[in-house]
Amino acid sequence: MWLSDRRKVLGGLLGALALSACGFTPAYGPGSPAAGLLDRVEIDAPADRRAFDLVERLEERLGRADSPAYGLSYRIDVQSENRTITPTNAITRYNLNGRVHYTLRDLQSDRVLTEGDVTTFTSYSASGTPVATNASETDAGLRLMRLLADQIVTRLIASSGEWGGT
Repeated sequence: MWLSDRRKVLGGLLGALALSACGFTPAYGPGSPAAGLLDRVEIDAPADRRAFDLVERLEERLGRADSPAYGLSYRIDVQSENRTITPTNAITRYNLNGRVHYTLRDLQSDRVLTEGDVTTFTSYSASGTPVATNASETDAGLRLMRLLADQIVTRLIASSGEWGGT
């Protein structure tokens, strides 16, 4: 038993060594470009429920800017799509297709550092009562905005080395 534990530890150490040899570093590690994003991105104020959910998740991931260096703008587009129709023409399932166009700019120079589009979808059931359907739609909208916000943060982290997010 002791021999197999030693092999696991040795395997883990070899894996860590291989990752460090290929240049792998933690996204928010000391000196990494992405570490400069934390608590330094001022996100446009939300104007509706979907934007509020998006901004809430972005602030969870990036923090609230006390002394912002970057400004993040966004434009949300959500379309509802019928997915399941019964023989009596009742719609029982919907997809919410979401797209967010985002732009990150340097607040001092107003230069655009990066921009792009993220897309995904969520679904919800409409087969219960109107109250249950409304709750399902609200939950699907929240999940959609959280997924889109996570994609934006991932893109900002991935591109931070190109525009010097320090």
